[in-house]
Amino acid sequence: MMSLIWAIIIGFIAGLIARAIHPGDDKAGFIVTTLLGIAGSLLATYGGRALGWYEQSQAAGFIASVVGAIVVLFIYNLLAKK
Repeated sequence: MMSLIWAIIIGFIAGLIARAIHPGDDKAGFIVTTLLGIAGSLLATYGGRALGWYEQSQAAGFIASVVGAIVVLFIYNLLAKK
């Protein structure tokens, strides 16, 4: 349970960093960006567990969470354009 809480906290910060790193005009607000960052962090955590990179009690690292948040933000921007 604690790893989930850490993934959410790291995802919050990763979402803010991903928004600063991601190029282009981002129309998403603060709350949407934060939620996308949390989704990216959880994606990195559970994807890493599925690939065997992390154990069940571990959350993804900070860099993996930022990369996951950038991926989720990129996909969101592709879907939001349509």
